[in-house]
Amino acid sequence: MTSETESVITFEPDIDDLVASESSRLPFAGDPASTSSFPKVLRRRLDRFFADRNISPKADRTMWVKIGMGLTVLAGSWIALYALRPDSWRFIALYLLSGLAQTFLLLNIAHDSNHNAVSSVPSVNKTLNYVFDVCGISSYMWRILHHRGHHSCVNLHGEDDALTGRGIFRFTPHERRASYHRFQHIYALFFYAVFSLDYVFVRDFESFFFPSHSYLKRTRHSAREYAILFAGKAFYLTYMLILPVVILRKPPLLVAGAFVLVHLIIGLTVSLVFQTTHTIDSTYFPSDRSEFDNGVYHIFATTADYATENPIVGWLVGGLNHHIVHHLCPFVCHTHYAPLTRIVRETAEEFGVSYRQHPTMTRAIRHHLLLLKQLGNET
Repeated sequence: MTSETESVITFEPDIDDLVASESSRLPFAGDPASTSSFPKVLRRRLDRFFADRNISPKADRTMWVKIGMGLTVLAGSWIALYALRPDSWRFIALYLLSGLAQTFLLLNIAHDSNHNAVSSVPSVNKTLNYVFDVCGISSYMWRILHHRGHHSCVNLHGEDDALTGRGIFRFTPHERRASYHRFQHIYALFFYAVFSLDYVFVRDFESFFFPSHSYLKRTRHSAREYAILFAGKAFYLTYMLILPVVILRKPPLLVAGAFVLVHLIIGLTVSLVFQTTHTIDSTYFPSDRSEFDNGVYHIFATTADYATENPIVGWLVGGLNHHIVHHLCPFVCHTHYAPLTRIVRETAEEFGVSYRQHPTMTRAIRHHLLLLKQLGNET
């Protein structure tokens, strides 16, 4: 195997670099010496998939088509806005098209580049990762929160950033229950819809200046990252809000309304894509990191797939419906996930390891809301 295909399974991000080196194979706590153990067999089979076919785990032709298409639609929608100077309804339609392009880019391009999964050339991933900033979100802070605050501590209360409900939600049985949580399965979709607005206007600044996580408090951000934070926000708000009013002479309320509508789409879509993979009524919420002897078992217990046989869903959500493979192989481009998921499912069945999945995304959403209802009523 080439160094590019070696050890595609990686678990804990490096503290200094935020993303672990692909060439290094990290030791697992309590990893059995036997070469026939489930984690070792699974690792060999996933690695061999790329070696046997002599293909790269990075972006293939399909991925580059997706990148080109997403960027073309985003740029094209804004070019059309200024070239055609449409009336109000056509303005909203083109503005919403740009919002759909942003959603597609966040799920399909930004997330993969965040994991260095697009290219073996670091600068390519770094450049594509700025898609986050183009969409109003700090790529630097997302990188920290997603790697240090999620991939290294899935479903761990107090550590996994994805379980931060800000008191509004109770996502884990280890969280204190408030009386209003009994309604959380009802109001969840509303708050999910404003998720991206929170990131643009509150979350990034809060993480930089008023950090709540210990790893954020210990991190010293460079002056360059502060400059990019403010420059990125200014650029985003300028092209999304200011220029349509100043250049196109659109009413401020019309532009603001379209802006909010775009974020409702982005927030609801991205939230449901991610929430249905870890916080459902069949996943486990460990009390600490030591509950599992091996990181592989931790992933299988805390993560679920959905609609893995539906290529349309996988294409639209950036392969994140194949979420177990994503956590096992974070450096692999998502366009390879479908065959890898079949390997994962067959190997888990062979070794008697529980593999969690739902046949459709709708079913996964239902079971996420069932968990919220259960946690809202349980003490």
